[in-house]
Amino acid sequence: MDIMSLTTAMPGAFAQGLIWGIMAIGVYITFRILDIADLTVDGTLCTGGAVCIMMMQSGHSVWESLLWAFIAGLLAGMVTGILYTFMGIPAILAGILTQLGLFSINLKIMGKANQAINVDQFDLLVSLRYIKGVPLLQNTLFIVAIIILILIGVLYWFFGTELGAGIRATGCNAAMARAQGINTGLNRVIGLMLSNALVTLSGALLAQYQGFADINMGRGAIVIGLAAVIIGEAIFGKIFTNFGLKLLSVAFGAIIYYIVLQIVIWMGIDTDLLKLLSAVVVAIFLSIPTMKSKYFSKPVIKGGMSNVRN
Repeated sequence: MDIMSLTTAMPGAFAQGLIWGIMAIGVYITFRILDIADLTVDGTLCTGGAVCIMMMQSGHSVWESLLWAFIAGLLAGMVTGILYTFMGIPAILAGILTQLGLFSINLKIMGKANQAINVDQFDLLVSLRYIKGVPLLQNTLFIVAIIILILIGVLYWFFGTELGAGIRATGCNAAMARAQGINTGLNRVIGLMLSNALVTLSGALLAQYQGFADINMGRGAIVIGLAAVIIGEAIFGKIFTNFGLKLLSVAFGAIIYYIVLQIVIWMGIDTDLLKLLSAVVVAIFLSIPTMKSKYFSKPVIKGGMSNVRN
């Protein structure tokens, strides 16, 4: 095993981690803020890439393409939200139904299973080629890091507004929120829209970075997103208590996930097992709170002062 090959691959792992970090922040909104397991993201990640690539191939600028990818995510999230809140379909099934429908829609958008884009022919915002040997303002790592900081700033402001606070209250205690006159159904729809818009934005950047959009590029995205959320919380949870810093910890979790992934590949482990590894990592980190409370917490002494020796 050549340590130089691992060192050479690290900037790419950082770049992918940052891009997937945007998706992970979207997952955080539904999983932690709304307390919803939204499986729509497996479809919307590809939707973002498909819309971005096809828009650029049609002659639109990269910024227009990113905007329309973002809007596509809003619409996809709205569909899931309507199925869940107004049609009474359980959240997991609503996400699966939207994801299933998006598979056909993504095929129609691209016209075939995948579409490629050449960095030499298009003015891309990020690319695998823009990691080394380019000015700082063109470097993918720098650009995506700035995008994440801007998104975290906007989300920090938004969730501090009356509407944002209502969405957070809906996720914490829906019954209490309704008692306060908050429209919890509408808030869930808005939260799902915002979450999936971030996922499609991530998909659009990912498609540019890797140079193509593929119909299967979103498969297992929810596992990666959950891994980033759980890893970020496990490592930085006691340090980052501010809401904005919690969002930042999710992005850090995605970076750590891809660094670990790169180390695993460098060690020669069969790449066919990477999805299994991701599932195991998520399962382990999700079980940590329960394991701590069951096996590592100090037993509570009952009986009050009667058990205290004089």
